[in-house]
Formats: sequence, C-alpha cells, structure tokens
Amino acid sequence: MLIRGEISNFQYLMHLNSLAGRSYNDLMQYPVFPWILANYDSDVLDLNEPANFRDLSKPMGAQTKERLEQFLKRYKDWDDPQGDTPPYHYGTHYSSAMIVCSYLIRLEPFTQHFLRLQGGHFDLADRMFHSIKEAWYSASKQNMADVKELIPEFFYLPEFLENSNSFDLGTKQNGDVLNHVVLPPWAKNDPREFIRMHREALECDYVSRHLHLWIDLIFGYKQQGQAAMNAVNVFHHLFYEGNVDIYNIEDPLQKNAAIGFINNFGQIPKQLFRKQHPAKRMTPTKQFSMLVDVSPLIPPQSPIGGTPAINYEKIFFYHLKNLKSSQQPIKELKGPVGQIIQHEKNILSVEQNKTLIPKSYNRYVAWGCADHSLRVGCYDSDRTYHTWENVDNCGDIICCTCPSAKLLIIAGTSSVLSVYNIDAKMKKLYLKQTLFGHSDAVTALTSSTAYNIILSGSRDQTAIIWDLARLTYVRQLVGHMGVISAVSINELTGDIATCSGTWLHIWSINGHQLAVVNTSMGSSDRMQQILCVTFSSIREWDTKNVIITGSTDGVVRVIIKYLTLSSQYENCYIHFE
Repeated sequence: MLIRGEISNFQYLMHLNSLAGRSYNDLMQYPVFPWILANYDSDVLDLNEPANFRDLSKPMGAQTKERLEQFLKRYKDWDDPQGDTPPYHYGTHYSSAMIVCSYLIRLEPFTQHFLRLQGGHFDLADRMFHSIKEAWYSASKQNMADVKELIPEFFYLPEFLENSNSFDLGTKQNGDVLNHVVLPPWAKNDPREFIRMHREALECDYVSRHLHLWIDLIFGYKQQGQAAMNAVNVFHHLFYEGNVDIYNIEDPLQKNAAIGFINNFGQIPKQLFRKQHPAKRMTPTKQFSMLVDVSPLIPPQSPIGGTPAINYEKIFFYHLKNLKSSQQPIKELKGPVGQIIQHEKNILSVEQNKTLIPKSYNRYVAWGCADHSLRVGCYDSDRTYHTWENVDNCGDIICCTCPSAKLLIIAGTSSVLSVYNIDAKMKKLYLKQTLFGHSDAVTALTSSTAYNIILSGSRDQTAIIWDLARLTYVRQLVGHMGVISAVSINELTGDIATCSGTWLHIWSINGHQLAVVNTSMGSSDRMQQILCVTFSSIREWDTKNVIITGSTDGVVRVIIKYLTLSSQYENCYIHFE
C-alpha cells in the first residue's frame, strides 16, 4: 500500500508497528517513529533541501562520523571474559518506557508513569526533555548513551509540547526554568505549527523516497545478523526477542536482572521483512480536489424543491474563485436541504429533519413528527420502512446524528441527549443512556467515529464534547455570543467548528480556542446567520485546507488558512444565483 501511495507514510508506519507487536498499551513496546529532520535552527524550513533531513539509511548512532567511530571501536574492542554477552554497538535502545514517558512528561498519565520509573521524583533538569533541538543533538551526536528515536505523538499531538498542568520541572544549571518544550525557529513558537510542519516533512517527497531504508533498520533485514553489523545497527543481545529464555535461567538474581534489563531498556520490534523493503513509487504531485460537504438551506432566490448543485469534480483548492454551479441539480427535494454527503462516487442529499444512516447510506432517519416518532425511510424511493414511536425523552426533537447503523443520538427542547441502540433489522430502538449537560434546548448535533466524540450545541450558548465510547461528558466550549446554530468535526485532525450568528469559532479537540472569525460582510448582514459548517478533508498538514459555511443570505463562504494560530484568515464568497 505504501509502495503504491495508497496510504500515508504515517499510516504505514503505524501498521508496521502494530504488526511488530508494538502498541499504545505497552510503554515497553510503544510505537517507534524516526527522527525525520536535522535542521532545528532555520527560520524557514525548506522541504526540498536534502541537507535539512536526517540520513534515514543510518541508525541514530551513525549520524555523525565522530560518534560512529566510537561505536565501531566499542564493537571491535569488546571482550567478555565469561562469553555471555556478544559484541554490540549500542548498550541503550531507541525506544523504552522511560524514553516514551520522558517525551510525554507534561501530559498525564505519563507524568505519573515517569515519576514511578524515577522513584517518585523528576529527573535532573539538565537531563529532562525540554528542547527539540537539544533532543536531536543528544540522540544524533553528543551523547554516547542516547540513540533514541521518536514516538507517533511528534506528528499529531501538539499538547505534549506544552506544560499546561504547570508542573515544576526544575531549573537547569544555566538558570533556565523548564516549562514548555522549546521549539525550532521555523515552528514560530506554535506547537500546532511544529506538528503541522513535522507531519508535512514525514509525508514529503524526500522522506517518501528514503523511508524504506529506515524500515530496513527497524523492522527489516538490517535488524539482525551480518546486515545489521554492516549497517552499524547491533544492540545488546537482551534487546532482541527470543535471545534469552527467561524461564530456563536458574539463578534468581540473574533471572531478575535479565527481566529488569528488558523492561527498563526496551525491545527490538519483531522482524517483519527478510529482504530489502522496496522504495515507494513516486508520482508527480497532483492537484487535490476539494469536495464541498456543506448542508445549507435552500437560498432565498432558489426555487423551492431544487438543490443548488455544485460541480464537485471541478473544485480545487487553487481555483476557488472559479467555482460555478452545475447545470442540473443533484437531486430534487421536497424542502430545504438538511444534509449533503459524498458516498463513493455519488453525492447524496436529504431534506431538513433527516439524516442518512451509514455505512451504505441507502436509508435515513426522519424526525419532526407531532407524536415525537422517528421513521426509517429508503433513500431512493422515500418509502417509510419502520416507525419508532414513543421517543419522547428529548421533548420536541430538533437534531439527530447517526454515528453508525447501530447507534442513534437525538436531542431537542428538553436539553438532554438520548443515545439509542438500533437492532439489526432496524425495527426497534433501545434507550442506552441519556446525557445531561446543557441548560437549554440542544440546537446542533454531530459525531465522529474517527475521534470517538459527540459534539452538541445549545441555546445556552455553549457546546459540549462527549465521549462517544464511554458516553460521558468531556468538556464544555464557552464564549459564544448567541445560540449555537451549527457544529462540525474535522475527521482528519479532530478540530472542531461551532457557529453562532455570523461568528465561526475554531477549537482543538482538547478545547483550546484556535480562532474566532466573523463571516459577516458588513453592517447590512446583522440578520445573517450561519446555518451549516464543514471542513475540507484532503491532507491534515496542508495549509490550503479550508472551512466552509452556509448562511441565511444564500452565500457559501470559504474560509482559508485556518490551520495554524499564526495564519491570517481570509474569506472567499460564493453566491448562488
């Protein structure tokens, strides 16, 4: 899949880690990722310049000539009188529980894990992880006991770089007080920008052309044997799976020492490849089309029953101002549009008070009946299959989301979210749980299976993030000036959009407000209200990603450059006529 370019480099590395027995559930066998960059000094990072990258064909111990010579000398001069330990280049590992916890020390529960590993106290400040640049220098050339690689969080989790819990991490000998992680200049002192650039570097052409060389070292044929010796990639023999039969060691002291060594210093992943990993096939960069997944009401100037259709195949990030409506509507509806989705090669749309049921999307749930019933209908024929009666936990139902074919969440004037299980034949609903948190009617609702969250907005001028798996309250988003009229979740990044009046609020999944944008075009738009919002979902590290809103004035607004804190927000207006 990687070779054909069907998945990203990040996804492929996660697959390899899983196949090699490494997971987030085991700090001793945590997923391992490579150092990618070698430039942590420049104000601007040029991803077309090979000198800015780490040599992926060599392990961390061989990144500089001087340190490489010392490791070669260690191997050559090794002498074990008892003959129990064969020669090795590295006596420390590139991944261990301590390395993982030291990277994530500013986040719970890893702070507590680190303290337990350290005997209840933080390490000396000068040895703590506090600077990306210094961590690179330590692992690549300065410290003979440090050959560590990275963890996946370096490519998607900006929160681990911030000391948001205000831990007292100590003071270095030079007087520097440890707090947030010091970022390279090209990150503009913004953790989100660092993560974005770092992920873009992982997916860039240079890394794509050379990543297979690193895979050979960690998961492949250069992991063991003569190939590992030639690549200066030999570790202490206890790091390798199966090299020591713990159960046949009779001496209890020796047995406990071996177990402690493995637990504390890490293990080599399972070997997945016996031959050289093929390189990724590189193709010319393509223009990525942007499918507009908005669900606006019918603009006032449009004829009732006609959906303003957009020629989705013609929409590109680089030509937003050239967008035009298609000649024919996607589908003739009986009322205002409630939902538009792209499914495979088709664009599907239903009226207000209806939501399509995944994954086939050939059925929908409809609400808004006077008896508070819900109905399951066929998308093609609009025929009602089943009616679910006595669904009155929410008062008058205002909104609904269907994360899967087995789960339905509804909310309304009662301010309560009701979560229902749907039976296999879709004939019955079973109340699973009710969620309390809002003080007024719930007016907007969506969910994300990718991030396992529910997002609700209310007349009480707040939005709430709920845990979809545990069905529990997570956090509240405040600061809106009025009723929440629309909400959306970015399926790639987990970013959240909430809308109130003409105002668009952007949040991280952890509740940090990233930006607030007023989409109004002037004082005459005081009655304008955002009715729907969505994110483009092409590449999570791409600065050309956009947010799209639809409003009561019949205008679709494309807000570009929303991804980083340092970005300037711009509006591109598309009018339906």
